[in-house]
Amino acid sequence: MTPIWQASEAWLAEHDMEPPFWAFAWPGGQALARYLFDNPILIKAGMKILDFAAGCGIAGIACALLGADVEAAEIDRLAVAAIALNAAENKVFLTCLLADLVGAPGRWDMIICGDVCYEAPMTEHILPWLRDCARAGCIVWIADPGRAYRPATGLAEIHRCIVPTTLELEDSGEREVVIYRLTGV
Repeated sequence: MTPIWQASEAWLAEHDMEPPFWAFAWPGGQALARYLFDNPILIKAGMKILDFAAGCGIAGIACALLGADVEAAEIDRLAVAAIALNAAENKVFLTCLLADLVGAPGRWDMIICGDVCYEAPMTEHILPWLRDCARAGCIVWIADPGRAYRPATGLAEIHRCIVPTTLELEDSGEREVVIYRLTGV
């Protein structure tokens, strides 16, 4: 764990607050945004997209800039506020949802997930629902920078790239990120 996280977590614990995971453009979100900007034909105007566990909203904002109808979901109220501010700064509209949508009926054409397999409980919580959504016909993408709990099966690689990171958050100045399409398997 890096010093910024140790100091931040100690201060936040004293103030009964969650760590600000939303305050950074994590590698998975960066990779999704870049890939979508490089391949705008993948996003159709009016396409319904969920940026799930959206963090700062970078991937959802990219989709909105490309003409999609985007919902960005987070379980942290400060993350939702940050997403709204980031969207406004980028002059796009997206719907910010303060909710754990796991189990919600699929109403999206596509679900994008950047960097969500970082802990076993998180992966175990979201993966069955995401697979259900994929089986129902939703396109589900997971952008993973080599986190330990990425599923071992049911992933089809779409794209691979290197994204810059900071040593204050990661153990390297860059990360290889793979964008996968989740299958219903």
